[in-house]
Amino acid sequence: MSENEKTKGQLLYEQLRYQKKSGFELMPKDELDGAMDYAKGYMAYLDEAKTEREAVTAAIALLDKAGFSEYRVGDKLEKGGNYYCNNRGKALIVFRVGTEDINTGIRISAAHCDAPRLDLKQHPLFEETGFGYLKTHYYGGVRKYQWATIPLALHGVVTLADGTTKDVRIGDEPGDPVFVITDLLPHLAKDQNQKPLGTAFPAETLNVMIAASPYREEDGTVTPSEDKVKLTVLSILNEKYGMTEADFVSAELCAVPAANAVDIGLDRWLIGSYGHDDRVCLYPALTAMIDNKDTAHSLMCILADKEEIGSEGVSGMQCRIFTDIIDEMASQLGGNANVIRANSICVSADVTAAYDPNYSDVFEKRNSAIVSSGVALSKYTGSGGKSSTNDASAEFVGRIRRIFDGASVVWQTAELGKVDQGGGGTVAKYIAKCNIDTVDIGVPVLSMHAPFEVVSKIDVYAAYKGFSAFYKAD
Repeated sequence: MSENEKTKGQLLYEQLRYQKKSGFELMPKDELDGAMDYAKGYMAYLDEAKTEREAVTAAIALLDKAGFSEYRVGDKLEKGGNYYCNNRGKALIVFRVGTEDINTGIRISAAHCDAPRLDLKQHPLFEETGFGYLKTHYYGGVRKYQWATIPLALHGVVTLADGTTKDVRIGDEPGDPVFVITDLLPHLAKDQNQKPLGTAFPAETLNVMIAASPYREEDGTVTPSEDKVKLTVLSILNEKYGMTEADFVSAELCAVPAANAVDIGLDRWLIGSYGHDDRVCLYPALTAMIDNKDTAHSLMCILADKEEIGSEGVSGMQCRIFTDIIDEMASQLGGNANVIRANSICVSADVTAAYDPNYSDVFEKRNSAIVSSGVALSKYTGSGGKSSTNDASAEFVGRIRRIFDGASVVWQTAELGKVDQGGGGTVAKYIAKCNIDTVDIGVPVLSMHAPFEVVSKIDVYAAYKGFSAFYKAD
């Protein structure tokens, strides 16, 4: 049927209805090629950034290369300057001072750089029946069973008694050993199989196997000391890092998946990796800011820590360093901090749940994000009756909608599953409390919080385009 042969109702239906389309339908070939190419840089970043400290270090390497300067609170600021504030090596605030009046506000993106993992306890090392183990305390919302029987790496830092801090990274380089949490064989799992999934794997059994041989003396004989396997571990750590057992108390060490980012599928359009939440939003927000050449607007890109456990502490989004920097900008550039905040706008750059056909009963498909259908706008997050959420205004959502449509960004809307099924939150509410209009924008993720998550390259690139358009918008 030709356009002229369609009825008035058919034409009206096409004009008025909302239809979510795949990015494969909406993106021209050059953009699809661009998405494939952009994913290479993102995957390389993922491999370098398995902890919040590594995410910050890898981000600073990109910023240094792009000509950004390190800033400490109180340093002099100049219009047109590009800066980053490194908050204790675990969070980062990147900002550009625009040439226009600072009172016009700042365009802010806020992602987080931490991810669910297994932290080591303060006294983690013990020996049992010929095995050396590390006791863990899980960090963030993990499904504990997913962490058993997969190769694990040990990442983090240890501060020695003399104040020296050593970086630790074992399990990712070719030839490195890896570590593991064992599980029951099915032949003996009858009782375990009867337990609810949430209780079948108690947290205290998530012990990482780290060694299996006793310490040997110089003549090759087994040491007569107690805890022979434990001594093997301590001797290796001491030789490599200068550690003693007491140094675990002043360490931040964690077990993370040893695998690196890979293409998924014969067509290679999906990326599988640990840490998509939230580096899949962090990287596009950061690189979009680096690539932005418009020096008129003041911009800010936040990489916050501790989002997975409530955004607390000196490196979390609730730390006042964010507002301190705005206060400094106001003081030095002749602005009013209250006016700056009132005129600023923010996109909370965090992931959302992607609709999974295998688990369709927990999703409300009409309002779920579909993989490869673009970056997702979530007017609200929270749980149940919108508990503990920032609920963006219609006016601000309309503004973001116009920005994205004007830049041909492939985007969609999303909620985090059925209303009474569960829910989740982001840093949006903490920024909104500062009188800054904020809305959540992020990439849909399959298997969120698992050791191996899945995203679409189309959605990653759409996020980059979306953040780029947001930074440039008037």
